[in-house]
Amino acid sequence: MTTVKTLLALPGLRLRVRAGTALLDRSVSRIYVTELPDPGRYVSAGELVLSGLLWWRGPGDSEAFVAALAKAGAAALAASGADSDGIPEDLVDACTRHGIPLLEVPADLSFSVVTERVVLALAAAADGARKRLLSAATEDASVETLLERARAEIGLPCWIVPAGTPSDLVRRFVAAGGRSLEADDVSVRPVGGRHALPWLLAIGGALTAAQAEIAEELAGLIGLARTRADEVRAVTDRVLEPLLAALDEGSDPHAALTATGLRGDLRVVVARTEGSEAARGILTELLPPGALVGPAGETTWALAEDDGEWPEDWPATVTTTLAGVESLLPCRRMLIGISDRSPVSVLRGAKEVARYALAVAAERPGTIEIVPGGEIGMHRLLLAGTPDDLRAALRRRVLGPLLSYDAEQGTDLVHTLRVFLECSGSPTRAARALHVHVNTLRYRIGRASELLGADLTEFTEQLDVYLALSAGS
Repeated sequence: MTTVKTLLALPGLRLRVRAGTALLDRSVSRIYVTELPDPGRYVSAGELVLSGLLWWRGPGDSEAFVAALAKAGAAALAASGADSDGIPEDLVDACTRHGIPLLEVPADLSFSVVTERVVLALAAAADGARKRLLSAATEDASVETLLERARAEIGLPCWIVPAGTPSDLVRRFVAAGGRSLEADDVSVRPVGGRHALPWLLAIGGALTAAQAEIAEELAGLIGLARTRADEVRAVTDRVLEPLLAALDEGSDPHAALTATGLRGDLRVVVARTEGSEAARGILTELLPPGALVGPAGETTWALAEDDGEWPEDWPATVTTTLAGVESLLPCRRMLIGISDRSPVSVLRGAKEVARYALAVAAERPGTIEIVPGGEIGMHRLLLAGTPDDLRAALRRRVLGPLLSYDAEQGTDLVHTLRVFLECSGSPTRAARALHVHVNTLRYRIGRASELLGADLTEFTEQLDVYLALSAGS
């Protein structure tokens, strides 16, 4: 990083500090030459402003000039008094008052020499910064270490914004078509590498050309560090595979569970990315720390500890977040099923609940569908474990006469009956839902009762019929 103090040490410039001795650690991003009395609209933060003071006509002129530099965030002012009989005292006072370091340029020194030396110093600093970052990367530095080095080199805050988190920066990045962003308050670069959900490198301010080169280098190096971390995690997560196999085979899962290091109650999560094998990468980004994620593929399983702190709004939050970056997802659809919080003793059942929740998600129309097991009625989960042939036979045994009647008469008493039962057996509510008169509803339910030989006011009869209705859905 090039600072005002760095410029004082450049050979041949002979710059002398006239104000702001305590502010010489300011970072310098570029150089700007001006003779305007109010250059504020043309000056950028971090710039060294070089002026021959041709705008100065007398005491009092310096206030507006220096105030404009301070407002723009200039790093320092380098001024020559060759055309003003030295550096005016009111300029020294204004720089002291507004906190702008003032460097006096010797009267016999050409501005072209000053500009050349400063530009070369900035370029050398940028080249050195890139070399130092590359050196850190070859030492297997972590992402945080790379960010710390970059903060020192660029002189601005640097941080990572995962695309899988709600953020205004992510929204702006998506709106820009997934390309780099440049603004007065922040600069954004996509982190390199092929990942299911991208990371963004955010830098707190506008960048000079030299800083932009460092940022591009940093984004690539962070991508490499992320890939290394993903590879290490993939090896670590392999301890989950024996547990998943034990649950599928029906063998005792306790030994395999102990090897995973997971403790207490658990949630089983399964994800499917239609059209790609990105499920593992997406789950890795979305699940809480400590979760174990299975092998990559179109469908991937994961286990996460749940000590009672699992966020109940996780499905809604993740759905909203993924919807915001839908254009960046490497798949046609993203489907997730989640089990209830479960002790080890029912872990196999929890896996089946997650599997069925995934099937329910697949039936829904959205591009991103996340279904927790708690959303699925008990009867549907029980029926999900029943073989298809048995479900069809039971449906025919209970509903046979009604199904035949509808087929022969062209009616839809089956639908009427389902709505009636889903309205808790209330004729008034069911009639309203079906947009018919309540007497018409009562007639249809009476006819269905006759055909089925069932008293549809009795709970046990209602339960049998509703299960039969659900067996076909």
